[in-house]
Amino acid sequence: MAPPSVMEVEAPAAASSAKEIKSPEVVVPSSLSSLERKKLGAHFMESDERRFSSRRALLLAGGYDPPPSSAAAAGGTTPVDIRGRPIVGDADLARTGGWLAAFFIFGNEMAERMAYFGLSVNMVIFMFKVMHRPFAASASSVNNFLGISQASSVLGGFLADAYLGRYWTIAIFTTLYLLGLAALTLCAAVPALVPPQTDCDKLAMLLGGCAPPKRWQMAYLETALYVTALGAAGIRPCVSSFGADQFDERGGEEYKRRLDRFFNLFYLAVTLGAIAAFTAVVYIQMQHGWAAAFGTLAIAMGTSNALFFVGTPLYRHRLPGGSPLTRVAQVLVAAFRKRNAAFDSGDYVGLYEVAGAKSAIRGSAKIEHTDDFRCLDKAALQLDGDLAGGEEEPDPWRLCTVTQVEEVKILLRLLPVPACTVMLSVVLTEFLTLSVQQAYTLNTRVAALHLPVTCMPVFPCLAIFLILALYYHTFAPLARRLTGHPHGASQLQRVGLGLFFSVLSVAWAGLFERYRRGYAVRHGYLGLFLSPMPDLSAYWLLIQYCLIGVAEVFCLVALLEFLYQEAPDAMRSVGSAYAAVAGGLGCFVASAINSAVDAATGNVAEGRPSWLAQNINVGRFDYLYWLLAVLSTLNLLVFIYFAKRYKYRVKLDTQETATKQQP
Repeated sequence: MAPPSVMEVEAPAAASSAKEIKSPEVVVPSSLSSLERKKLGAHFMESDERRFSSRRALLLAGGYDPPPSSAAAAGGTTPVDIRGRPIVGDADLARTGGWLAAFFIFGNEMAERMAYFGLSVNMVIFMFKVMHRPFAASASSVNNFLGISQASSVLGGFLADAYLGRYWTIAIFTTLYLLGLAALTLCAAVPALVPPQTDCDKLAMLLGGCAPPKRWQMAYLETALYVTALGAAGIRPCVSSFGADQFDERGGEEYKRRLDRFFNLFYLAVTLGAIAAFTAVVYIQMQHGWAAAFGTLAIAMGTSNALFFVGTPLYRHRLPGGSPLTRVAQVLVAAFRKRNAAFDSGDYVGLYEVAGAKSAIRGSAKIEHTDDFRCLDKAALQLDGDLAGGEEEPDPWRLCTVTQVEEVKILLRLLPVPACTVMLSVVLTEFLTLSVQQAYTLNTRVAALHLPVTCMPVFPCLAIFLILALYYHTFAPLARRLTGHPHGASQLQRVGLGLFFSVLSVAWAGLFERYRRGYAVRHGYLGLFLSPMPDLSAYWLLIQYCLIGVAEVFCLVALLEFLYQEAPDAMRSVGSAYAAVAGGLGCFVASAINSAVDAATGNVAEGRPSWLAQNINVGRFDYLYWLLAVLSTLNLLVFIYFAKRYKYRVKLDTQETATKQQP
């Protein structure tokens, strides 16, 4: 670090032209009048390594110069190849990344989603019919699998950002995923791994008279299931971010357009995987058995893994920046230690930062100081004794850089957005189970076509597929005319639009369920909850399916794009994990709501059935849908409140690092 006398020298020309970012307002004592005038020259030089010894520490009293407005600086870090060598030349950039590399990644995601949804739609029935588990216990086990596989996605994001990088995290966890699917296939194929199937007809199954599984058999199945869940948790937060890494950040507005299209195509790959799970896998299971169905999922995952590894020479990588949890903890500890320090203290020197285009965090550009969460600025508050003894590298548990503090601020600012999508996940989870129960009481035949009830969830996927296919030819041009926004609507506007459609979807579900139940009562089907009513078509459910499909397109696609662009450079996998965690929490919240409703509305002693009675014609699913509609409406209002106050890190019409308040 340069001596103070050098750091206090001002460059008048630079002072008159450089843009300043406001630090917390302070009342500077007269003894520190020179610091009040201090202009901190930040020499932003390209570097990806953390070398305090080769940089001068900057004292941020009145502000510091922002990074240059080039896309390279604003975008983050220089991409590297698999060996960590920078990809900087135009020839190297032309040979790597781009749409070709992205399509190899799409294949991996499509197979992962096919396996995920294939298990979600088949595993409950497998546990009930083959493992002879009670239906409620089977549903609970699968819900736990779905919730854990999403909520634990933060583990994959942490490993990718901290140590492994996105490529190696995907490579390791996709292999675990394949091993789990292979173990499930083995369970369905080997009779010794399941209980005896003799003397177990439908009546015995319903009455619980079939031979129960042995403890070691259930232990094997659950181990295989949770290995699969662990694989999904590692892949999910990394695939979308790794795909987005393949595009050149120097492209300005063209880069933004490509990124926008990438996330739409990425979700299209997700949808295609779900469609295959709800149609092809269900058909294979019905015609060829459980081993063939699970084996199909394993083969699809193995094929996608092979394609992913074939694309290795094409991929662009980002260097991991070290443990994000450690950096967050350092900021919190340092801020707590200096909680009593004041910005107008006589020991106050400034806010600490290092020189160079990149920050002290490997793989990250500098982040401009903001005035939010000022209590955290104490972590970067440099006092006279912080660099005592001429040491150039401070103790990070006592003094952090501005960029490190801003990382924590960004994570906090991002939290309300994915948190507000938890309610959408609740609705999706409820539809996955409740609408199937509705479909059992309805006529699923259209002319000569008879669609199995387990295939009903394919309709939201078909709606998503259609909307994504028409998005750039219908919605985007129309929205551009109305809003003047280059992409039709901002990311947060699209998230809000998706939440609005989820309210419409669950409200319609309540209306239709009220009509369906009344029809069953009027026509003598009150006790026949597993018998389809021939004159009431299941295709009335398509309205709620299409509405929730529209909600997914607008909300979840925009959420992935939003989290990738707004997350800190060295925490993009963790940022993407926010979306997966929100989905996992949705599964758990749905289970909690169902348990609370069942306990509050049902009373066996009084003969009062629960809203969620096993006999859907006796229960009141319509009341539950209306409850979800009210909760979803309140959630939408909360989202609007936070969205109006959110400040984007990057302007939509430029690559300059800036903040812009926009709903």
